[in-house]
Amino acid sequence: MPKKFIKKYMPDHHIIRNHPHLNKMFGTLLHDPNLLHLNRHSVSSAFFVGLFMAFVPIPFQMILAAATAIVVRCNLPIAVGLVWISNPITMAPLFYFCYLVGVWVLGGVHDPFQFELSWEWLMEGLSTIWEPFLLGCAIVGMVSAFIGYFGVNLLWRLRVIHHLKQRKARKTLNKIH
Repeated sequence: MPKKFIKKYMPDHHIIRNHPHLNKMFGTLLHDPNLLHLNRHSVSSAFFVGLFMAFVPIPFQMILAAATAIVVRCNLPIAVGLVWISNPITMAPLFYFCYLVGVWVLGGVHDPFQFELSWEWLMEGLSTIWEPFLLGCAIVGMVSAFIGYFGVNLLWRLRVIHHLKQRKARKTLNKIH
């Protein structure tokens, strides 16, 4: 079962609760049991936070995801882990897709551009594409966050229904014997 597998790798609640830097920043918010528990609400909310933050084009997305997960009171490790969907390998195609979505929504024309990893390109090249890029990131982030949230909720409910049917079938079988 995935829940048992994930639970095995979850950090100890006392370590997070007593971490000096986190405790100074978030205080009693770290005492919320949902930060490490695996329940439908906590996990689905973590998917929303993590998937949305994966498409926020800033460095240190994990810190932003962790802070949001603590404030929203959802599963902290899952929210932070999902941010790694946009990692150094996948970041370029994901953000290029976001740019194309932004161009499509704004009704503009896609201007091909040459990417260079330099400060000059960031200042000049990004100045021409920032509007469709940020709009595309917001749209793709929200759509993926909602799909993740409702998808986890649906899968969790289907799994619970399946377990209830199995338990009912076992009880019926035990009554017959």
